[in-house]
Amino acid sequence: MVAKKIYHAAIYVRLSKEDGGVAAAGKAESNSISNQKNFIKDFLKDKEDIEVVSERVDDGYSGSDFERPAFQMMLEDIKRGVVDCVIVKDLSRFGREYIDSGMYIERLFPVLGVRFIAVNDNYDSLDRKNNSDDIIIPFKNLINDAYCRDISIKIRSHLEVKRKNGEFIGSFAVYGYRKKEDDRHKLEIDTYAAGVVQDIFRMKLHGMSQDAIAKKLNQSGILPPAEYKASIGSSYQSGFRVKEKTEWTPVAVRRILKNEIYIGNLVQGRQTTPNHKVKKVYVKEKSDWIRIEKNHEAVVSDRDFEVVQRLLAMDTRTAPGNGEVYPLSGLVVCGDCGMPMIRKTTRAGGRVYSYYICATNKATKECRPHSMSTEKLACAVLELLRKHIENIIDLQRILSFIGTISFQQMDMKKLEERKAEKQAEVEWCTDLRGMLYEDLKDGMISGDEYRELHAAYESRRKNAQLAICQIDLEMGEILERKSRGFVWLDYFTEHQNIEKLTRNVAVSLIREVRVVDKNSIEVIFDFNDCYRECMDNLGRLGYEIGCDGTSKDIQLKEVENLAEGNIMSADTGQVSDGVAETAVMERRAV
Repeated sequence: MVAKKIYHAAIYVRLSKEDGGVAAAGKAESNSISNQKNFIKDFLKDKEDIEVVSERVDDGYSGSDFERPAFQMMLEDIKRGVVDCVIVKDLSRFGREYIDSGMYIERLFPVLGVRFIAVNDNYDSLDRKNNSDDIIIPFKNLINDAYCRDISIKIRSHLEVKRKNGEFIGSFAVYGYRKKEDDRHKLEIDTYAAGVVQDIFRMKLHGMSQDAIAKKLNQSGILPPAEYKASIGSSYQSGFRVKEKTEWTPVAVRRILKNEIYIGNLVQGRQTTPNHKVKKVYVKEKSDWIRIEKNHEAVVSDRDFEVVQRLLAMDTRTAPGNGEVYPLSGLVVCGDCGMPMIRKTTRAGGRVYSYYICATNKATKECRPHSMSTEKLACAVLELLRKHIENIIDLQRILSFIGTISFQQMDMKKLEERKAEKQAEVEWCTDLRGMLYEDLKDGMISGDEYRELHAAYESRRKNAQLAICQIDLEMGEILERKSRGFVWLDYFTEHQNIEKLTRNVAVSLIREVRVVDKNSIEVIFDFNDCYRECMDNLGRLGYEIGCDGTSKDIQLKEVENLAEGNIMSADTGQVSDGVAETAVMERRAV
């Protein structure tokens, strides 16, 4: 009598997050996993030819692919000959991917001599008497695959709605924030980490490079994001970790400096996968990102963030052994070719001299060979900045006297005139469309000409209507804006007692310093367009204005002893007509 074959079985159970989630805190496994195990064990009570040797559990893993840890361990047992029978509750627990499920059940398992049992589906590969299984099993796998695709589409759609509603859907909050206890989809400031973020921005504004910032943080014992999250009990894992214990790096610092989440903007949906089967991640077009502005409390101001982005775009480097860049690094350009000027140092007579030279002239000689001493340039820029701040203070005084209502009324009047023009255009196009039909009836134009002209008038009418809608939006913004449009004045006036040109002041108030020749420079201040618009509006309101104030140009021929640090006074330099003399305003007689 031949002994009956005993199969060494692996019980395999699986539950995805979408099907019911992972085990709750304090529990070894979810209820559904336990129910699956009990169901299978109850089925095996009278199966004397099956001996259970292992239980493999994938709790919280999708069935859309087979890259699951417990499943892969079961495959290793099969290859080693430890397991020759696999038992699942039903085919959907085994997997929801049509092609791979069929490959395992119909090809790989038979080749390896593995018996496969799906209890609820009444399928046992050892019993092949029912030929309908050859049709039903692939069909059920196809249904499971379709179910997985349907769930994937629903989840993607649900997440998209959450993003558009300003809900944070990441697994872990960004460094500087934490998830709210009462709403895990909302962010609140983590006081300690946010303070570190503010220090990083402050150090960058004061001229420190990303490398110098990272070194200072490490020397101060400040934990980097991954280590900090671990210290507060988070299970955060990062793909950027390259050492057992992470440290601050220039890349990590730059990542923080470029993240607009710190000004309250929530940007999500940057990356995606083609579908639930293909796991390759690709970056979406920037226009397809979901950006919700002012979604949560900001850590840094919009102004500081804007200036830092400008700094990151500059090609600036620190000198060897120096942790900070020079005050005017990245701001000085050649007045002829517009290319950045290079800072050079030379030694003569036991002294060190530094100066800026044109990069184009140095490389190709295609520009004039002009240069300027760094000390001389810094003093001149400081003097011009002081004069500009004086003008700003005078401008602010005048604005506070006349108020901003006049500006609003003037802007509203211009918009009303534009709106009236567009409304007249809409009426004109409407009338011409009506006349076209009469011309067609009278035989003055052909059918083709009618359709062509009708389409042209209709297109022009729609464009005019869109312009009217845009004008209405602008008018609403003016009414809401009030005095916020002049907040930029405060950026200058807070430095009215400036005595030294620092990196922070330079990058905050100056856009560009143009070196025309060794005795002449031109400074373009930040908010130059706002300044010009404000001056023009004052002129329209009836105030005499000395000039437009678009830039400042100073002659340096009479400046002496600048190397010793003497500040240029008003009578040693000649300020050209480019200087805005806002103090010279007079009311015109109307």
